[in-house]
Amino acid sequence: MLFIYQKTLKILLFLINQIFMLKCFIGILIITATYTSLYAQDHVTLLIDSLTFVKIHEERARLSNEIAWELKDTDWKRTLHYLEYSEEESKASGSYETLAKFYVNAANIYYDKEVLDVALNYYQKAYLIYSQNNDKQEIFKLENDLAIIYARMNDNDKALYYFRKVYEYQAKQKDSIYLAKILNNMGTLFLKEDVDSSETYYLKSLEIASRLNNIELHAYLYTNLGRVYYLMDEQQKAQEYFEKSLAIAKTNLDDGTKSMVFQLASEYFFKSKQNDSAIHYAKKAIDLLKEDTYSFKKQDVVRTLYKAYLIKEDYKNASTYFEMYDVIRDSINVEEKAVNVERLKLEMEYRTKDNIRTLEVNKKKSGYIIIGLSLISGLLILIIILVRYRNRLSKVQLEKELIEAKRKELNVSLELKNNMLIAKAMTEIYRTEVILGILEDLKDIKLKAVKKETQHAIDFIVKRFEKNSNVNIWKEFEISFEQVHASFYKNLNKKHPSLTSNDRRLCALLKLNLTSKEISQISGQSFKSVENARTRLRKKLDLTNTKTDLVVYLNTLN
Repeated sequence: MLFIYQKTLKILLFLINQIFMLKCFIGILIITATYTSLYAQDHVTLLIDSLTFVKIHEERARLSNEIAWELKDTDWKRTLHYLEYSEEESKASGSYETLAKFYVNAANIYYDKEVLDVALNYYQKAYLIYSQNNDKQEIFKLENDLAIIYARMNDNDKALYYFRKVYEYQAKQKDSIYLAKILNNMGTLFLKEDVDSSETYYLKSLEIASRLNNIELHAYLYTNLGRVYYLMDEQQKAQEYFEKSLAIAKTNLDDGTKSMVFQLASEYFFKSKQNDSAIHYAKKAIDLLKEDTYSFKKQDVVRTLYKAYLIKEDYKNASTYFEMYDVIRDSINVEEKAVNVERLKLEMEYRTKDNIRTLEVNKKKSGYIIIGLSLISGLLILIIILVRYRNRLSKVQLEKELIEAKRKELNVSLELKNNMLIAKAMTEIYRTEVILGILEDLKDIKLKAVKKETQHAIDFIVKRFEKNSNVNIWKEFEISFEQVHASFYKNLNKKHPSLTSNDRRLCALLKLNLTSKEISQISGQSFKSVENARTRLRKKLDLTNTKTDLVVYLNTLN
């Protein structure tokens, strides 16, 4: 009995000890997690606190750069403040490296915000500094950045120029992987314009990659070569390279590379009329893009699926994926417009800040001159008069500049609204034309269908499409137009009450500064019909025997 009691007691002591150890472990985890969370939340605060105690210009510039980077997505106004402070400290340091690092950091921030022209300006400033000081390692890094940003801005000549400089540098360094990647980038640069050059660069890259054990690089190159040979109408080679890339995709590749391979392969198989394979790999790509809800990549994959099912006469799946494609396309259009507005806003803020900074520098210089002149007692009264006069001129000039900036801002806003009107009209017309075309195709298929179930299914799809086609596009366009140009129609009707609705519509399109060719595309009329309509409109507006330009005249009716 005593033995059992002692054994039970030992077991209880062991369990108590284990529970105590477990509590300690949990406590440590909680403390660690709390500290990590607080550190993440207060990281910017800690950096700002550090900035107040640092006296060295280089360190102040570095900390300000880091704070600006942390704030770029949450507080743009403070981001600009710390960028300005970092620039001041960088210049005060007298170190070319510190100033160049500031320009690179500022460029990276604007590049992240998609404001490419401002980012390019800062990259060029940094590149000039490193070139003057012959810092080859940093020169190479910036040449790579310049090549990428010029490629993003569709300036292929400059992009190719800097890619070649990077290639020459890496050739000397004998960095095989980097050389292969650069050649792959150069091949992609020529893919749409010069397919022969694109093939040459891809094959050079593949020659280097064949000596390396880099499956991701091989996946990219095989896929790109498949695209090249398809464009060159060498279908057998294209098939072989896509099969090679798909074989690699079955190995341990990251999801981003896999989705790229599956997406481009599905597009190739669809264009090659291999619809089953196109559907198979498109679905694989969609599985990898589940979290990427609205993107151009997913839009392209879903469009391939919808078209492939339509060709296979699987109208149920075709309808499902068409609806998904329509939702993604509309969402991307909205996001793209929002990004464009944000980009314009950031560019305007950058220009305004730059102008204000210049004015502040001039003001400081004026202040120093005033202080220096004020020391001369004999000219004190004259200096006061000159200063007042100069300040008055500066104020008038500043007011003029502010008025001009406001006018430019209003013009940019009006142009943006006009572009959105045009885009809306063209998008809605194109969408209606697509739906009407599909309806006609479905009705033809219905006439050929034998089974009643197929006919009912087609009727169901037709009704769903017809809901989207019964929209008075021009009426919606004119309502949107009147919201932007409220007084235009009022003045036009007052001066020319006999104009028809078609005349008023043509006046609105001309007011948006569209050419006859563009109006022809939007309205569906021939170019000659539009020109004839313009001639008739001039006659109705009493402009036939005058040299007054029609568009100029309409712009006077604001």
